[in-house]
Amino acid sequence: MYSSHETKLTIDLNKLEYNFNYLKNKLNNNCKIIAVVKAFAYGHGDIEISKKLEKLGVHALWVADFEEGINLRKSGIKIPIIIANPGYKSIEEIIKFNLDVVIYNSDILDYFISENKKINVHIKCNSGMNRYGFNQEEMEELVRKLKETPCLNIQSICSHLASADDNSKNKDTLKQIHLFKSVAKNFERELSVKIDKHILNSNGLLNFPEHHLEMVRLGIGLYGSANDNKLKQISKLTTIISQNRNIQTGDKVGYTSSFITPNDMNISIVPVGYADGLNRKLGDEKGEVLIQNMLCPIIGKISMDSFIVDTSKIEVKVGDAVEIFGKNNTVIKMAGKLNTIPYEIYATLNRRIKRIYIGN
Repeated sequence: MYSSHETKLTIDLNKLEYNFNYLKNKLNNNCKIIAVVKAFAYGHGDIEISKKLEKLGVHALWVADFEEGINLRKSGIKIPIIIANPGYKSIEEIIKFNLDVVIYNSDILDYFISENKKINVHIKCNSGMNRYGFNQEEMEELVRKLKETPCLNIQSICSHLASADDNSKNKDTLKQIHLFKSVAKNFERELSVKIDKHILNSNGLLNFPEHHLEMVRLGIGLYGSANDNKLKQISKLTTIISQNRNIQTGDKVGYTSSFITPNDMNISIVPVGYADGLNRKLGDEKGEVLIQNMLCPIIGKISMDSFIVDTSKIEVKVGDAVEIFGKNNTVIKMAGKLNTIPYEIYATLNRRIKRIYIGN
């Protein structure tokens, strides 16, 4: 693979396939997979990722809004696309591009009822996260309205786990799962129809596979940064050294002069900054990058388009490769340094970074 781009996010589609098959093997043969590709497929490029997942046999794709769904349809995606937050002014586009919608409260339900257009819907209920979804006491009125509205074609009922990645909160997670199962069972009974159900996300599947029901929604696990060391991170962010500089004891480095050299040293400037999505909190020696198989600390403040590393312990030259994250410096590790989650690191990668795809 040749690329003229110095800074690039390289995405390995073979690793994506491996992760998909690894997670799929935890399901029975009848369970359908919904792949979460919102937010530009967690920064990886929604079109290429979605095309690969469609080939692998996912049942549907999950996106945030109708514009993301339209973008995928225009790229040639044929499988169902589910809009998590369809809004109140998107009905014509949703119908034109054959998009499914999630109904999560009475206002948005009444909006789609008033439009009286045939559309596929997924009902979301609140099982304890208290974000989107109908509360248990609202289900009776919801069922009544759905019975009176045959144009809304119910595809599934779902909920969302709040703490599936935190084993110390397994009791809370199981409480959510059992509540959802009870609500969904009553929902099916009242409507006299069998409906697909889904509540497990990636970490939910890894920790509670016995509760996968008819569907699961997989996101971070597909990209290789869920809590399972058998998953493979599918991407790496690399660039080059753009300048080297020898500085003396007492010299100051970067904005606010936050780093003062304790001794003579060599520093290297790297052309990636917070405008590219590199969190500014990784500056001042909190973060590190890989150069010549050695972790080199980031010194001083991260700038908009660059940062500086201490390369005193290795021999470097302009053009040498720099791995910001990858196999040896993982996103999970980086997230731990920032007290955040891998989702944020992926999702904030600027689209000006060139995405390069390898594999089939």
